[in-house]
Amino acid sequence: MNKSTATPTVVARDSRAHFLFALIIAASVAAYWKVLTALVTLCLHGDSYSHILLIPFIALYLVYIERRKVFHSIGFSLVPGSVMILAGVATTFAANPYFYSKGAENLSGTVFGLLLVWAGGFLACYGVRAARAALFPLLFLLLMVPLPNVILSRVVTVLQRGTVEVALLLFKLFGVPVLREGVLLSVPGVTIEVARECSSIRSSMALFITCLLAARFYLRSFWKQLFFLVLSLPLSVIKNGIRVTTLTLLSIYVNPGFLHGDLHRDGGFVFFLLALVILWPILVALHRSESGPLLKAREIEARSEPIRG
Repeated sequence: MNKSTATPTVVARDSRAHFLFALIIAASVAAYWKVLTALVTLCLHGDSYSHILLIPFIALYLVYIERRKVFHSIGFSLVPGSVMILAGVATTFAANPYFYSKGAENLSGTVFGLLLVWAGGFLACYGVRAARAALFPLLFLLLMVPLPNVILSRVVTVLQRGTVEVALLLFKLFGVPVLREGVLLSVPGVTIEVARECSSIRSSMALFITCLLAARFYLRSFWKQLFFLVLSLPLSVIKNGIRVTTLTLLSIYVNPGFLHGDLHRDGGFVFFLLALVILWPILVALHRSESGPLLKAREIEARSEPIRG
């Protein structure tokens, strides 16, 4: 909305909406303080959840860059918003009946309940149109929900086994004799274990989020967005397999210290960049496949418009 042309009534309504939403956020943060504290502690002490700290800031930035579209026409939707807030509170207590005294229990359910409160507050203060325009940032906040241990364990297992398969294939391609026994790979001079820590769940989540944002900004077709997002999953496994293979070969032919050096501990970013290099031409090709038909449609539309004079 252009504030320079907005009427005083509209400006006052917008100010009330912003104030009310800020009040809801402040009240929810105070009420869920123990949950948020437990969530931050989990992020700081667990590699699997380190991405969560960035999610709310990214969501805020997404709303900011689309603020004209989101806040173009706002209005209170108190009833549906209040229903969603109550659903969030109910979800919180269903996940953890001792919410106030033991906020660290069942973070997945309690954080999801908090997100429902925030979404309900947004809907109540800004209306259905604004909530629909801000649907992607609101859904993006779901990445704040920690995966339950059962699901996280299965994801890590899939990444772990996939990494073993890719590393095994690469060793054979390079002509390196290799023997596999479970997650153990034996090559001349060294036996390595592809442990659960080698699944690189943190860089895999970073790659998933990067692909999600890239698909959002550069692709319009839902199926192309989905295709590009799904690519992040096998590419995470390939990236991890390349990392294991590279470190092993360097330890054999260059220096055994590579298996325990800086590249092993902090080299995930290097292979993350490698994955981005692989994904970039795919994203460009998908984007150009959409740009061509769009430009032609605009040219046809321009030619069909009557000349006004």
